[in-house]
Amino acid sequence: MSRASRLLVPVACAALASGVLGGGAAAAAPATPTVDHVLPKDTRFYVDPEAGAARQAVTDFKAGRIQDGLRMAQLASWPQAIWLDYGTPAEIEKVVRKTMRAARVTGTVPVFVLYNVTGRDCSFYSAGGAADPEAYRAWVQGVADGIGTGRAAVIVEPDGLALLPRDCPEGDPDGTRTEQRYANIRAAVDIVAAEPKTSVYLDGGSSNWQPVGELAGRLLKANLAKTQGFSLNVSNYQPTDQLNRYATWVSECVWYATEGPAEARGRTDACASQYYSPAAPNDGRPGNAVDFSDTSTWKWVDAWYDQAVGEPPVKDLTHYVLDNSRNGKGAWIPPAGKYADAEPWCNAPGRGIGVRPTANTGLPLADAYLYVKTIGESDGTCHRGTAGPVDPEYGVEDPAAGAWWPDFAHTLAANASPALTFDAGR
Repeated sequence: MSRASRLLVPVACAALASGVLGGGAAAAAPATPTVDHVLPKDTRFYVDPEAGAARQAVTDFKAGRIQDGLRMAQLASWPQAIWLDYGTPAEIEKVVRKTMRAARVTGTVPVFVLYNVTGRDCSFYSAGGAADPEAYRAWVQGVADGIGTGRAAVIVEPDGLALLPRDCPEGDPDGTRTEQRYANIRAAVDIVAAEPKTSVYLDGGSSNWQPVGELAGRLLKANLAKTQGFSLNVSNYQPTDQLNRYATWVSECVWYATEGPAEARGRTDACASQYYSPAAPNDGRPGNAVDFSDTSTWKWVDAWYDQAVGEPPVKDLTHYVLDNSRNGKGAWIPPAGKYADAEPWCNAPGRGIGVRPTANTGLPLADAYLYVKTIGESDGTCHRGTAGPVDPEYGVEDPAAGAWWPDFAHTLAANASPALTFDAGR
């Protein structure tokens, strides 16, 4: 099978780069998941009747904002992931068990997001997590007990691997907290993957973040072999075609470093990266590359994989899922020179909802397109390098991370691509 047929996306993109950040030695090759851990292509995902969009629709209709209400009502009819980031083990087990019962009645599959790892998000907008590793593992066990023998998909710790403690501004000089993070995530995988019909995906950040080989090494170190695969773009805005391209490189890099030629074993750091510019150092680091919005040289990445990796059997490649909740318009490109730190990942203006949730993606490695980020919830109080107190893109103080923001929800819905039913004729 050719690369083009594996991806089914245009091959008019860009960037060769082999120097990555040292992704670490590869672990055992990912095992082929048992059939009970694979999401069937006809999977219907669970719709939470208490989602923020449903409540917003009622508010909009009462206020006479009919078009907004119709958009919110349609959004409320689509499945979105359920974030688990609170509670005691007993409390979270009760919440999950209740959702599993409701899903069983409707014949659907819930998508849960574990977001409670110790020291999550450095000291940024979503900082927090369980008090210590013991508390975290007990909490994850509560989630697993709530899932039980039912079918569910679980995304493990968004940004937990892409943003390790050693990547935080304060760093991790002796590596203790970074190794603790790996241990916590490996434990979470062990616990949740032990449930018989749970599809587990390790979060890997997004295609504009860690270089291919660095992410592949981190995933392997975090027990990728015991999962169904990895997830990308959670709470981010990168376009679907780029994500599929990047995800396939990551999958092929994992194969190359675990099942490839002898000289490649353990060498995820040798894999070509999405970061490269002939005019910049070829070290694979973000920032030393062409503008990420310009993927015109990604063909050189494909060329490297064609030559070094070849065409490994699709059955031996790692699967993935994508978050399309806010990528309908692609990523926001801030005006050049306007901000000291534009925070393009934070409540990006002018964005829209992307491709609808489905487990029938038409791609052999893409298990599902999902809405993982709750559409309409704020990313945090973005100041974009200014002294504040308002977000200069909106002229108001953005709500705290995770808070419902009606104006943001309305913008994302109005800019949906494909358009919502009520906007399709515009």
